Amino acid sequence: MTMEEGRVENEDYTQDGTVNIKGKPILRSKSGGWKACSFVVVYEVFERMAYYGISSNLILYLTTKLHQGTVSSANNVTNWVGTIWMTPILGAYVADAFLGRYWTFVIASTIYLSGMSLLTLAVSLPSLKPPQCFVKDVTKCAKASTLQLAVFYGALYTLAVGTGGTKPNISTIGADQFDDFHPKEKLHKLSFFNWWMFSIFFGTLFANSVLVYIQDNVGWTLGYALPTLGLLVSIMIFVAGTPFYRHKVPAGSTFTRMARVVVAALRKSKVPVPSDSKELYELDKEEYAKKGSYRIDHTPTLKFLDKACVKTDSNTSPWTLCTVTQVEETKQMIRMIPILVATFVPSTMMAQINTLFVKQGTTLDRHLGSFKIPPASLAAFVTVSLLVCIVLYDRFFVKIMQRFTKNPRGITLLQRMGIGLVIHTLIMIIASGTESYRLKVAREHGVVESGGQVPLSIFILLPQFILMGTADAFLEVAKIEFFYDQSPEHMKSIGTSYSTTTLGLGNFISSFLLSTVSNVTKKNGHKGWILNNLNESHLDYYYAFFAILNFLNLIFFAYVTRFYVYRVEVSDSIDKLAKELKEKTVSNVVNPKD
Repeated sequence: MTMEEGRVENEDYTQDGTVNIKGKPILRSKSGGWKACSFVVVYEVFERMAYYGISSNLILYLTTKLHQGTVSSANNVTNWVGTIWMTPILGAYVADAFLGRYWTFVIASTIYLSGMSLLTLAVSLPSLKPPQCFVKDVTKCAKASTLQLAVFYGALYTLAVGTGGTKPNISTIGADQFDDFHPKEKLHKLSFFNWWMFSIFFGTLFANSVLVYIQDNVGWTLGYALPTLGLLVSIMIFVAGTPFYRHKVPAGSTFTRMARVVVAALRKSKVPVPSDSKELYELDKEEYAKKGSYRIDHTPTLKFLDKACVKTDSNTSPWTLCTVTQVEETKQMIRMIPILVATFVPSTMMAQINTLFVKQGTTLDRHLGSFKIPPASLAAFVTVSLLVCIVLYDRFFVKIMQRFTKNPRGITLLQRMGIGLVIHTLIMIIASGTESYRLKVAREHGVVESGGQVPLSIFILLPQFILMGTADAFLEVAKIEFFYDQSPEHMKSIGTSYSTTTLGLGNFISSFLLSTVSNVTKKNGHKGWILNNLNESHLDYYYAFFAILNFLNLIFFAYVTRFYVYRVEVSDSIDKLAKELKEKTVSNVVNPKD
């Protein structure tokens, strides 16, 4: 079953309503595909280098240079990262409703670059930093002045506003380069998000290894100037690809369209819905064809919203009567919300990579011969693990599973996310056990009260970092593809922003839990689980709490996915690919290779 659609019939042109930058139909042979995506992907490599060049080591800058404590610095990092991932909602809205993805992206990129430039100045000029301090307890050092904090955080949050316009649109622009109505391009699109994540994490790997080392051993000025230069280069590369891009035309305010459906349904709450869906209000296919959009068939879920398209009288106000297509678009955005909620907890776990996991590393032996390993560089193992797993997944796992499931993706997107959630539970169990062992060794060597180095290699933390990358290969890749794929055609940027929103809320939840657990466990004369001196803390209890939280979330996810209804495809490309798989399987059975 597919959507009914209206589109350009000439096969030389794209069939999905995409146009060139001037708004005219665009030739398939001269646009889109991997040729256009190459510019987008290269941009993302450099941009991720810039972002993670800042975020990976930010907690150490806050503690060593701005003299903040463990809880306050960790919360400042997660609050900023949370904002980074929340602002895409605004950027997606502007793109879908007004400017389009391309122009929203270009404008936001200039804001992003200005924030990075100001941040580089903030870490470079002595007048914008408090004086150096070599006391073990940094909370006893001179604090940053109001002006210094204003400049530093002003730069950070200017950067956050910029990413709000780039993040929800860049991956969407990339996916838009493949036509859903062309089976070969649809097949490439199924692999796009795997190779998208593979490519961008090269930038992350560089940031978590080279840039982190430069920041720790050479200086923060060079360590921040390089990602700023990288961002400038990435913007230039993206703009260079403009002649090859396919563009989706803005379709008006997504939120207004959804609000009209809800308001119309509430106004007619007592009106019965006819049993025959053909009696509901809908436009002719030709009307959608004129706009280069699609008509969506009625589905039997969230039936209350169907009241919005029940014809009652001559009143055809858009706040009283909506089309079936409008109602189905709203249903689809609502249906994804329980899945969105189920991703909050693993996003909270990811927030630990650049906060508590890094702080753990500072307490351990970081020497590898004469080389001293920066604690934040362990995040590079998350990246390496993710890269390896994505290649294995796309080249082997998918092909093996296709033989059993006949699904072009190998397994469904929700099944892939579920595997990631299982791994997240395992990660926190291992992290709790590792931390318990670290504390035991600290007690045995008498370094608890002094907060001195624990005589264990920093590499004991590797399992939790490596498994985090494995979990990302399943959960994060599937999450981005799921929210893009399941969003209505004219709400793709908003849908993509769902995947960033969950990361933002996960960081805010991390801040809330860290502060709450820290305060609650200090009551009644107890020392508390999370202190500035990690050797006196009980992060093992905190991680065990996270393991339980992950397990409960896994149960919730399994429950809500039972009722999820996948969006119908806009074309029959998926059906054709599935049919080809079945025919290939039958052929192999009938004519086995010698």
